[in-house]
Amino acid sequence: MPTKEIPAVWLQGAGCTGCSVSLLNAASPKIKNLLLDEIVPGKHVNLRFHATIMAGQGEPVIEVLHDTKKKGGYVLLVEGAIPTARNGIFGSVGQKDGKHETLLESVESLGKNAAMAIAVGTCASFGGIPAAKPNPTDCKGVKELFDEKKIKTPVINIPGCPMHPDWLMGTIAAVLLERQLDLDDIGRPKLFYGQLVHENCPRRADFDKGKFAKHPGDDGCLYQAGCKGHYTYADCPIRQWNNGANWCVKAGSPCLGCVEPAFPDCTSPLYEKITVEDTKKCITINTR
Repeated sequence: MPTKEIPAVWLQGAGCTGCSVSLLNAASPKIKNLLLDEIVPGKHVNLRFHATIMAGQGEPVIEVLHDTKKKGGYVLLVEGAIPTARNGIFGSVGQKDGKHETLLESVESLGKNAAMAIAVGTCASFGGIPAAKPNPTDCKGVKELFDEKKIKTPVINIPGCPMHPDWLMGTIAAVLLERQLDLDDIGRPKLFYGQLVHENCPRRADFDKGKFAKHPGDDGCLYQAGCKGHYTYADCPIRQWNNGANWCVKAGSPCLGCVEPAFPDCTSPLYEKITVEDTKKCITINTR
């Protein structure tokens, strides 16, 4: 039985490319397994365009991008926020008819023909750091843009700054298996974003005892040092990073709430205790 090819297109928007780097560091399966093997029997992801890591360049790869768009039925992955000010001139993906084709135009046109879209990282999901105040380029996340343009293509948000490679790999596997992902009210898979960081934090006992660290790196619960884990939904304490070697709190840093829509405006200053009023504000933003 022939292998079914699942075409995919990855666009890079406003951001640091950290999610691509995180994906390249995936441990099990590795990135080569995703790109070369059938990570789900009988199905293979055919990544046809990824400007950051592909070897090709120039007109030939842009033709591949346009050809994929014409055929439709692909998975559109977007990393980074989408600049929309001044008709999107602050980001481009190649040229068309001698003119820069903006990222805004590409996400809109590719989004219409895609079978589904995955917003990779917090910037693509909610705007993230590029959309932080005063946001002069009017950066937006994929879902917000789709809603404005009345694009009906479903969007799955995989936030994180950067996202954990397992979160994306697991989501892709679920898509290939044609399993219905249970999403929360802001489009994140509950499989990865279903519990508060605070619930599984190894320093939870310190919180219950009232033993608080004054500064990052100190012993004790990091709430007084700016931890946002009490309203942040992610499985970082259980999954950890770099193949299970470490994660923010284990390294002595408070959770910064990077998977939430309120990051970074509402979560700043990062290493200062968040007030009750600010917490309520952040939770309101997170549940919009």
